[in-house]
Parts: sequence; structure tokens; C-alpha cells
Amino acid sequence: MDNIVIYTKDLTKQFGTFTAVDHISFEVHRGEIFGFLGANGAGKTTAMRMLCGLSIPTSGEGRVAGFDIATQQEDIKKRIGYMSQKFSLYEDLKVWENIRLYAGIYGMKTDDIERKTKLLLDKLHFTKERNALVSSLPLGWKQKLAFSVSIFHEPKIVFLDEPTGGVDPETRRQFWEMIYEAADRGITVFVTTHYMDEAEYCNRVSIMVDGRIDALDTPARLKQQFNAQSMDQVFRRLARKAERSE
Repeated sequence: MDNIVIYTKDLTKQFGTFTAVDHISFEVHRGEIFGFLGANGAGKTTAMRMLCGLSIPTSGEGRVAGFDIATQQEDIKKRIGYMSQKFSLYEDLKVWENIRLYAGIYGMKTDDIERKTKLLLDKLHFTKERNALVSSLPLGWKQKLAFSVSIFHEPKIVFLDEPTGGVDPETRRQFWEMIYEAADRGITVFVTTHYMDEAEYCNRVSIMVDGRIDALDTPARLKQQFNAQSMDQVFRRLARKAERSE
């Protein structure tokens, strides 16, 4: 169990009579890049919110970084990173201020923050942009900075919610290089994406349909199982069964 950083069994979330997440069960291992896919309305965002300690499940079990998602949400929040396409950085703060803010929230010491900030800015070639407002950065730069900030405190798991939406192909390639580097350091990457070519980069992929996980395996095995040439074909064949949408 030490190698399992996310565990769910029959995890369910209901809103009144509507079942958004319907008895899903899966495990994610340390250092794994796990793709969590599904069409709009499939339930993946609701599931991710439960795993991040932001929503309490209606029933079922779940543990993240060793903590119960129903009773130990604050412990989970301290040990994960999170980045979304829509909101990750404060646009009206400078680059270094964003880094310091998030590092402080996660309880890092001032000396460590200053040392790691310099290293990060050098690595990203952002040294000249240290005092720039985030709002002035190109989108691709913002996304690379946001990802770096989300793992600045070396979390056990980072949740990425459509992190490459709207960026150009070259920036997406660079972003995935950063994801692989994080995984090599033992950080588990839990990622949602609408780009099916990115699903090919994951160690394993799950695909949700109408609140349930209808497929879960490596990209190669899923393509073999569905006699498909690409993950896009696999996704389309499963998504056709969907009865609901957002």
C-alpha cells in the first residue's frame, strides 16, 4: 500500500437525485502520470474535487496521500499541488510574489523560499521577469510558471485540470517535459485533458462516462482493447455511449 497514493472504492457523489460520480474504484501509484479523461458532464471535475478535499463524498471510500478524503481534508490539502487552466496565479501580483504567496500557504520557511525561488527562475529562464506582473506574461509562460508553483513545495501528488488548454503545440511539449521531470522525482501527476494526443503520454488512462469509469489501462492496451489506432478513437467510441452532458 506504500506505493499507492490515491485509492478509491465505490466513491460516489450525489446532488439530490442526480448521481454525478457513480461508484468509481481505482488506484494511482507513486510517480505515475495518470490521465483522468471524460467528456463534459462525465463527472471527472466532481471526482477531482473530492480527491482534493474540496467536496465530501456521499458514500464510498477514498484516500489521498494516506488520508481519508471524507474526514482529513486539511491534511490532504497540505500534501498536494493543484493547477487549473482557469485559475492558478494572481495576475495582479509579480512573479516572485506569486511564488512566495503559495510557498507561504504551504508552510515553507523563508530561507527555503528565497533559495528555491532563485533556482526556479533560473531554470525557467525567468530571472529578468522576476518583478514582472503575471498579467504581462504570455499564456504559455504563465502555465509553465503555474505548474512550477504548484509543485514548489514538493507535494506527493499534483492535480492538473486541463493545464495546457489554449497554449501552442511547442509550449505543450515543453509543459509535458516538466511533467515527466516531476514524475521522475516521485511526484504523482493526476491530469485531465481534452487533448487526446496527451493521453498517449500518460502511464495509465481512465475514461469516465456518465459518472462511471468505463475504461482504465495503459494507452497501448486501451487501443488494443478497442481495436483503435489512437486514444482519440478510443475516447470517441466510449463517449458515444454518454447519455448526459453539462
